[in-house]
Parts: sequence; C-alpha cells; structure tokens
Amino acid sequence: MRKFIVSIDQGTTSSRAILFDLKGKPVFVSQLEFTQYFPKDGWVEHNPEEIWSTTQIVLKKVIQKSKSLKGKILTIGITNQRETTILWDKHTGKAVYNAIVWQDRRAVEYCNKLIKQKKETLIYNKTGLLIDAYFSATKIKWIIDNVPKAKQLIKQKRLLFGTVDCFLLWRLTRGTNHFTDATNASRTMLFNIATNKWDKQILDILKIPSHILPEVKDSSDDFGHTDPKITGESYSVTGMVGDQQSATIGQCCFESGSLKSTYGTGAFVLLNTGNKIIYSKNRLLTTIGYRINGKTTYALEGSIFIAGAGVQWLRDKIKFLKKAADSEKIIKKLKDNHGVYLVPAFTGLGTPYWNAKSRGVLSGLTRDTGISEIVRATVESVGYQTYDLFEAMKNDGLRPKIVRVDGGMVKNNWFSQFLSDIINIKVLRPKVDETTALGAAFMAGLKIGVYKSLNDISKNWSLDKKFSPKLKNKDRRKLIFGWQKAIKRTLIT
Repeated sequence: MRKFIVSIDQGTTSSRAILFDLKGKPVFVSQLEFTQYFPKDGWVEHNPEEIWSTTQIVLKKVIQKSKSLKGKILTIGITNQRETTILWDKHTGKAVYNAIVWQDRRAVEYCNKLIKQKKETLIYNKTGLLIDAYFSATKIKWIIDNVPKAKQLIKQKRLLFGTVDCFLLWRLTRGTNHFTDATNASRTMLFNIATNKWDKQILDILKIPSHILPEVKDSSDDFGHTDPKITGESYSVTGMVGDQQSATIGQCCFESGSLKSTYGTGAFVLLNTGNKIIYSKNRLLTTIGYRINGKTTYALEGSIFIAGAGVQWLRDKIKFLKKAADSEKIIKKLKDNHGVYLVPAFTGLGTPYWNAKSRGVLSGLTRDTGISEIVRATVESVGYQTYDLFEAMKNDGLRPKIVRVDGGMVKNNWFSQFLSDIINIKVLRPKVDETTALGAAFMAGLKIGVYKSLNDISKNWSLDKKFSPKLKNKDRRKLIFGWQKAIKRTLIT
C-alpha cells in the first residue's frame, strides 16, 4: 500500500491541498481560489467561511485521490498565509468579523501612535518585528475596538483569536483544539521570541486579553485529530508552520547561514541564524524559523513587496505580455537594459527601506525605449531588490554563499541567471517547486517518525539547475549604480 502525507496550503488567494509521497514528491494537487474583499482604500479582507469551505473541498478531493490510488494518508500538515487575523466565538465557531489580511493597512495610524509613544525599541527587542500594520497585533486591536460583538464576547470569555492555521485546526477538530505554532505566533507582534511566550507587557500596552490567545506548540507537534464528520475518517495533524518558514523547511535550509528566497507575488528571503537571535541594524526582521522538540531555530527575514506582481502588471494592466512566460523570450532579444530601470514601488518599498509612501518610478527613457526595455527593467528590478536585501545582511555581518530559490519567477532561466549575476552568489533551483506545502509535510512526517531527523529530511532535496555568477565586476557595479540612482528618485521622506 502506498503511503502519503497531506499538506494543506492555505494562501492569500487560494486554498490548496497536496498529496505527497514519503520522498517529498507531489502526487496530486487540488486548488480553489476565493474572493478578495477591498471595502476601503488599503483594506483587504477574506471571508473566513470561504477560507474554510474551499479548504474542506480541496482536502476532500485529495483524500478521495489517495483512496483511488489505494494509498493511506499517514498524517496532515498545515501551512498558511501569515499574520492574517480571525476572531471568533468559541461556542458557535463563527467569526465576529472578516479575516483581516496581512496586506491590510487600516492600523497604520495606530502603529504611528505606538511609535510616537516610543514603543518601537521595546517591541522590536521582544518580538524581532518593527511596529507595522502588517502584523496581527494591531489587527486584533482594531477588531476589539470596532466590532461590538467582539467586546461582548470578551466580557463572556468566549472570544478566540487565531491566524489562519489556528482557525483551520479549530474547525478540523470541531472546536476541540485551539493551537498555533511558534512560527505563526512570532508574526503576531505579541510573542516574545526569546522566552517563547506571549508577552504580557505588550498585551497590556495594546489592551488585548491573554485568554483569547491559542496555546503555542512546536512546528512539528501533536495538534490533535480531524473529526471524522469532516474528513470521513480521523487523521492526525502533526505539522503547522507559516508559509515562508515552511518554504525554508521545504528547501532544507537547516544549517545556520543557509538561505532561501521565494519569488512569488512578492519575494521573501529567510536566512537561518541557528539558535542565535540576531537583531538587524539594517531593518531586517528577526523571526522564528521553526521550533522542534522545544528547541528554537531563528531566522532573519527580508520582504520584497513586488516580484511576480510586476510581471502580472505588465500582462494585465499595460498589456505588454499575453502570458507571464513571454517575458523571458522578450528579454533575451536585448543585449543589455539600455539604461532603463523600473522601481516597482506600487505599494511602497519593503526591506531595507520600509517606505510606505514611495511609488513606482520608470527612469532612463529615450526615444529608442520600447516594450522590450520596460519588460526587462521590470524583471531586473527583482534582482536589484534582492541585492539590496543581501547588502543589508552583509552590513549585519552575514554573507551567505548559496541561495536556494523557489516560486513562479525562478522558472525563468534568464531571471535566475541574472539574479546570480547581480547578487554574485550561486543560485540553486530545486526539482520540487512546491516547497511551501512540502515544508509542512516534512514537519508532519518528522513528528510521526517517517523522517528520523532534519538530516534525514535533507536527503529528499534534489537539484534541478545551478546558476553561477558570470558577470564581470565592473559591469555588475555599473548596473547597481544605475539602480541606486533610480531608487533615490523613488524614496519619499
């Protein structure tokens, strides 16, 4: 009989379930998109019931597929869009308000208030995070302050908070288990990453009651069992991990100094720093990479807001491409970028700038500039933004020698080579590109003994293609100088 592990990958735009064999190869994928709500400028919401219903549907399809293959599902892992916030009634299971998505900016004014109150150093030292509307804490605060039902349920001690992993587990276990894992907790701006506990001082500052918070477990742990009324039979859930940390696990970045970079809609770089909490002096975030057997492994993280979204913009908004894959063919026709640079600050700039007011700039245009140059500038911009991140790491004394990459953009061989050239580091692309879902599957399998150790898991990673730097130093410096001039035009103080 074939044996499988199921990974639930609940993302920002879709819910997916993936059936993995025990060597980490995807056997079957079921995916459903769901509705994005934008009730006001800068507000982004999801309907928790739609998150749940789409997750149920894809999970049931994967379970059916495992049976048609005459296989057995050993356990389930969950990975999720991080920071997205749901509050619900523990008696009815119903959310008191829509899920407030990680992209949502409604809490900016409250964050500025905390900064003016000089809380930034305290919160950064405890959580590793900058005060920003990105994280869960101020989203919780907004719901408590603005939704009458939430206030009522707090008084009755019936209100519960969870990130999406926690909410799904609550529903899968029919209200039995209110758990999250350390990686998701570390993205709330409420969790002390040194003590591995919810921080009472921060909770008091934000006036958030501790009784609404879930119990925090390891990333590979016993999270309970699904209710057979939901999944047909009962399955154990033994892995839970936030999506970017899960991709780091899926890429087997288990050694201190190892690094992965994911190029999806945005791009996220995570560097394993081992058992050391390293506080960046260059506006990188400090976070928990994973926690296993009570032992915490930390990471530094950098965020690029626009990566693949820039190519989507070329395709959907200005109609320069019919499909995203066409970008590689167009770029290859040019010998160089002709001095054209795009800074895709469509929603501000992330690490290391953290400038929400910046907006996109296209510079270096001449009468010879055409579609090809603008397409190339858009794709190149992701490499330059990654260079900025790596410079921030370098200034923190960290110099990775190899980068493991994943995400839709790295299927573009030209981009992967350009990335290696600009950051002047070897870039490795794995055979299995479902790294986010794979990380949760690995954590689930580790708990039940399918994998004996992290070294055992690492044996399942295999290389698709390696890209090594080919660009001369003087040419690299010239390109980066042009980018830096373009960035200066973009930054708004």
